Amino acid sequence: MNIFVGSLPWSIEEADLRESFEAYGAVDTVKVVTDKFTGRSKGFGFVEMPNDEEALKAIEELNGATVDGRTIVVNKSEPKPEGERRSFNNNRSGGSGYNGGGNSRGGGNYSGGGNSNRGRY
Repeated sequence: MNIFVGSLPWSIEEADLRESFEAYGAVDTVKVVTDKFTGRSKGFGFVEMPNDEEALKAIEELNGATVDGRTIVVNKSEPKPEGERRSFNNNRSGGSGYNGGGNSRGGGNYSGGGNSNRGRY
């Protein structure tokens, strides 16, 4: 079972998270999500446990627990439906998009719509 762990202290390491969950059973993987530019924790992560019964016990016991002064959130991770995923390559309509009009090269809008001719004449 894939488990979401949120509101983690910024200082928590994957080894610490693994240790907390191993008290309830076997742990396959642990991942603390980090910012790709700074390497700093984003304050959440995921734990994969092969035994659903042990995973549910861990969720029940650890949800609301305090870790380094922070109350953590622990629940079963559910994948987002495909339509809710954030994508920068989709075809958006209307005047929103990357630039929304108004840059020095004429304000083109990558997503269509808006004032794509602004500043060209």
